[in-house]
Amino acid sequence: MLGAYARKLGDHRIELEISRSSEEDYLSRGVALSDTWEINEKNTTLSYGFNYLDDNVSVPILGIRDKKSYDFFFGVNQIIDKNTLVSASVTLGYNDGYLNDPYKSVQRTDIESVPDGEGGFIDIPVVNLYKENRPDSRFRQVVQLGGRHYFEAAKGALDGTYRFGHDDFGVTSHTLQLEWRQSIGEKLEVTPFVRYYHQTAADFYMRTIDGVAVTTPSSDPDGSGPNYSADYRLSAFNALSGGIKVHYQFNETFSATAAYEHYAMDGSGGSDSAPDDAYISADMFTFGIKADF
Repeated sequence: MLGAYARKLGDHRIELEISRSSEEDYLSRGVALSDTWEINEKNTTLSYGFNYLDDNVSVPILGIRDKKSYDFFFGVNQIIDKNTLVSASVTLGYNDGYLNDPYKSVQRTDIESVPDGEGGFIDIPVVNLYKENRPDSRFRQVVQLGGRHYFEAAKGALDGTYRFGHDDFGVTSHTLQLEWRQSIGEKLEVTPFVRYYHQTAADFYMRTIDGVAVTTPSSDPDGSGPNYSADYRLSAFNALSGGIKVHYQFNETFSATAAYEHYAMDGSGGSDSAPDDAYISADMFTFGIKADF
């Protein structure tokens, strides 16, 4: 459920959003407040605001755990000339509470001694599963730069976006996306695109916790150290995707969109990467019809 209210006040457009979503094991409630301010004869647009989420996570056996998220953002769009637009934004985010994935675990090989029937003991290695133990807070920083230029002779526009992310988990990421928006006639627009993503591993990413002294209860990790996770999403990896989007405007009311995208991941960083079969590849097709009244 999402409800929004926007109000135009002079050169400002203030918007309030209230959201609520639920799944069998998750409940999220949120509020967002933003302002868009046009200055410099509407050639410059400033955007700023905050988002807040209050989540409840249902953890098997352990019950309900809480997580709170705070995001503050500031951005600017600048018209350079009739064909060129550039943008920049900064987002600061903070998460606090239960940040584990309740369905993720880490292997550890423990040694159990059993009687050998002759008065001695035999050491037997046993592989046990421990719930992951991420820190209970996370501070995130994201910087995004973008630009668009329309080429009149080709009747097409080139969009480029670069995104840099960092957090105190130790993850640093880079995203580069390019799109070419090509108009064909008055109603059809075709947009091929490519996107590249790279990230380093979290400081506490590890495939196993052999040799790690687990000081928190393995059945209910509370975020205190040592931290560990084998989640491939926290490993070092690359992702490359590309495809094409098609938009057709039938009339002032109805339009249709269709898209195809191929997405593929692979590990980078040796021991900082997950096993090869952890990374996915997919072919995605989407189609939609929109009506504006």
